[in-house]
Amino acid sequence: MGAVASAMARKGYEVTGTDANVYPPMSTFLESEGIQIFQGYKAENIPADADLIVIGNAMSRGNAEVEAVLERGLRYMSLPETMKEFFLWGHRNFVVTGTHGKTTTTSMLTWLMEANKLNPSFMIGGIARNLQRGGRFTDSPFCVLEGDEYDTSFFDKRSKFLHYLPEVVVVNNIEMDHADIYADVEEIKLSFKRLLRVVPRNGVVFMNADCPNCADVRACAAKELRTVRTVGVGMGAEADILISDVEQRTDGSSFTLTGGTGEAWELVNERFDVPMIGEFNVRNAAMAACAARVAGLTPDQIREGLKSFEGVARRQEVRGTVNGVTVVDDFAHHPTAIRQAIAGLRQRFPKRRLWVLFEPRSNTTIRNLFQNELADALSQADLAVISRVENHKTVAPEDQLDEAKLKADIEATGTDCYLGENADDIVANVVSRAHPDDVLLVMSNGGFGGIHKKLLTALAQ
Repeated sequence: MGAVASAMARKGYEVTGTDANVYPPMSTFLESEGIQIFQGYKAENIPADADLIVIGNAMSRGNAEVEAVLERGLRYMSLPETMKEFFLWGHRNFVVTGTHGKTTTTSMLTWLMEANKLNPSFMIGGIARNLQRGGRFTDSPFCVLEGDEYDTSFFDKRSKFLHYLPEVVVVNNIEMDHADIYADVEEIKLSFKRLLRVVPRNGVVFMNADCPNCADVRACAAKELRTVRTVGVGMGAEADILISDVEQRTDGSSFTLTGGTGEAWELVNERFDVPMIGEFNVRNAAMAACAARVAGLTPDQIREGLKSFEGVARRQEVRGTVNGVTVVDDFAHHPTAIRQAIAGLRQRFPKRRLWVLFEPRSNTTIRNLFQNELADALSQADLAVISRVENHKTVAPEDQLDEAKLKADIEATGTDCYLGENADDIVANVVSRAHPDDVLLVMSNGGFGGIHKKLLTALAQ
């Protein structure tokens, strides 16, 4: 929403908007773009002469502004509809999807095009440091989009990415997520199968060859969509483009890509280096490289672009080091992403004691769907801290995450765990026990009560 709001403002429209909770980095970015933000939904926030209301997919009936739009008969669209109508028709759209790694892979691919003067349009669900914004729409034929499988809006329950007119699709991985709208992973796979149905004959789909759910979707496409080209990218025997010879360092990773399907964009024994850590970022970079080849970039251009990639805000972002204690911010909230983030930080900060401070906040993690998986993932840290769920009432009691059981299960593995009432309680506990050289990894898909700044302030005191 923030990225498109900025893009619409830069097209000359006057843009205002509302959110329930406004916090950085998106709030400060929108303010820098001159976009007025209202905190708290009120009917009077909608200007009387508004030409178009863009309704985000977090909105539902009963929201004061949604009801006002319907009662006043105002023109409204979902965010994906708005993008399609104003920005996507007639463009070469590269859509990056998957449960994990969408934002980073989209940012990498966008930067590869930008660094090589293709001036792409883009829409990313985060702030890429090289780009300093989440969205921009230009006159370039290329457009790079982070494609979310979440539903479009309260009035359109299809996945958002179905609106994006893709020529090239990246599917990083497919796992169960978004438990508020999907009953199981089969429903999620159905959305990806539908996405492949709108890829044209001259397009291509790059899929994770090591992911069983991706393999199922790919097999369905091979059977039912014979005009859609799919290419497996991975580390196993099923890969068409093989990721091999992976080298992990404290300051980055290197890998080799080999293979293809006889297309002009195939890669043969091409070595790449990316200043990011962890196997998951190697996979992200490999997907970005493959898609960039379809856009016409040479291996040398991709090599130089990846070397200069600076990452994404809130993805293993060091927020500061005070009295020897380093605070790292990460958006991870799914058990798989949590596990990967911990492994990456182990690589980046070897031999240092690693804390994980986790806020169960997403519509999936406030449920008990991943009760056991969360315990397994969080126990990979040296010390774990979890906060109580603030919005339990939105979930039936029998479906709620049991924080006390989560704490007990983590402790049963031998990992110390603290259950905090709120951000202030957690800060007081952690700072009283932190040692110089500790690393505090904070994981949340929200603001976590401003805990990052509070930690740094308390550590300084």
